[in-house]
Amino acid sequence: MTTLTEAPPPPSPAASEKKPPRRRGRWTPYLLLLPGILWLLVFFALPMIYQASTSVQTGSLEEGYKVTWHFATYWDALSEYWPQFVRSVLYAASATILCLLLGYPLAYLIAFRAGRWRNLIMILVIAPFFTSFLIRTLAWKTILADGGPVVGALDTLHVLDVTDWLGWTAGDRVLATPLAVVCGLTYNFLPFMILPLYSSLERIDPRLHEAAGDLYARPWTTFRKVTFPLSMPGVVSGTLLTFIPAAGDYVNADLLGSADTRMVGNVIQTQFLRILDYPTAAALSFILMAAILFMVTFYIRRSGTEDLV
Repeated sequence: MTTLTEAPPPPSPAASEKKPPRRRGRWTPYLLLLPGILWLLVFFALPMIYQASTSVQTGSLEEGYKVTWHFATYWDALSEYWPQFVRSVLYAASATILCLLLGYPLAYLIAFRAGRWRNLIMILVIAPFFTSFLIRTLAWKTILADGGPVVGALDTLHVLDVTDWLGWTAGDRVLATPLAVVCGLTYNFLPFMILPLYSSLERIDPRLHEAAGDLYARPWTTFRKVTFPLSMPGVVSGTLLTFIPAAGDYVNADLLGSADTRMVGNVIQTQFLRILDYPTAAALSFILMAAILFMVTFYIRRSGTEDLV
């Protein structure tokens, strides 16, 4: 004898509807960004506001400074120290070009030809970072010392004659000349050029080179049409990472240069720490920042990589 069981009642329409998933962690990205935002606010935004107020103050260290909205400080600073601004741009641009000429072949070698030696070469590239910036710059005083092997070799090759005619050296010496400052800038900021270049070149598919060869393209044509255009993000990033800190640097000009090779960074340092003219120093800082921002924006737009802004 069989027992009949009643079928379960059909589910109600309300129960059959799926409840929307609960949005969890909606505030998680903002909480993760909060430490960085606070850091930028405390150590970047607030000091910038303070420096902006300092640049429009008048007074003295004994009497105190007051905000009087004296914007003429900007014009006075620019009219008096414009040679240092031009010199800073010229030295930074020269060092950036040298870093690109030296760093691109090395980055290409690491990306495509290094093989098992890639890690070793990369360690050698970043090895200078394990030494103090100041010590590395002081080492160049020994390298470029008068009567040293470098000066002797350049004199033998008659390089000093050409650079002396251009005003980059002083007779038979290199130290305390523009050439020494540019050499120091190039050496110290060369890794900042190599690393972005390597990162960009390493992403290029080697099969693109093979395809160009199958289409009877010569190596130079392959580089000009394929490799270099695809590595432009690395070129732009490397030049920015080199030019921006080099334009504001003062250590190389102070240790390797002379009074005739002072950059705007040296002027700002002197105004802040020796003369104690804080409004002029703050105005120079803002002028330098605005000039670099204008040149960087123009350069990025001309290079066709606006997405890096």
